[in-house]
Amino acid sequence: MITWWQIILLSALAFWMIIDQLTVYWVNNPLCIGMISGLIMGDIKTGLIVGATLQLMVLGVSTYGGASMPDYMTGAIVGTVYAVLAGKGTQFAIGLAVPVGLLMVQLDVLARLANTFFQKRGERFINENNPKSAGRNAWLGIFSWGFSRAIPVFLLLLVGNSIVKAILNAIPVWLTNGLKVSGKILPVVGIAILLRYLPTKKYLSYLIIGFVAAAYLKIPMLGVALLGLALALINYQRQSEAQPKAAVSEYENAEGEYEN
Repeated sequence: MITWWQIILLSALAFWMIIDQLTVYWVNNPLCIGMISGLIMGDIKTGLIVGATLQLMVLGVSTYGGASMPDYMTGAIVGTVYAVLAGKGTQFAIGLAVPVGLLMVQLDVLARLANTFFQKRGERFINENNPKSAGRNAWLGIFSWGFSRAIPVFLLLLVGNSIVKAILNAIPVWLTNGLKVSGKILPVVGIAILLRYLPTKKYLSYLIIGFVAAAYLKIPMLGVALLGLALALINYQRQSEAQPKAAVSEYENAEGEYEN
């Protein structure tokens, strides 16, 4: 059962996370949001699993040039809460969190439109040499961003545990299983998107080493990450040692051409 103070804290977290994304970047990722949501719900392990899985979907993706992107941080809050309340597993919660993140794209557009109203008022006050009113409208624009996340999360959590369970019990088994399967597939899609923009062909050997370590040797994810760090350090050291030699070789060639 979710309590009133948990609803308030989670709604406040949803309000703050978008402000954080636009300003200081302290908790601007699904992993941190999932962990905090799990802490509020009393199940930090579930929050970490949901947040880490959604984190894989946003690696290498950002909102450049004011473009809207799926808000999987909001999805991490909703997914963590429903995973704890429903008890149907994290994969089901992840499959449920993805549509929430996609829905937030539309609400993000509405937040931008609302913020434009305040910014236009601020520009008018600046032209009228009224900095106090201009600053006030800049602060009001923040609320349009925060409420675009806080209100949907508040409404989704306000329905309560009994209604959530009733809805989940009414969902057919094939749909529940489909959401679980999609929850397992989506992290792979996120990694594939990331590999699309990385120099994968150049470092294919490192990718194969990591795959063998995880899939065949069954090394835990932390061990694979440490192995990747070691390989990255080796590659960095080799490149650092090769640069002075290349510079000396270019200097000797240039000097030889000058003497001739």
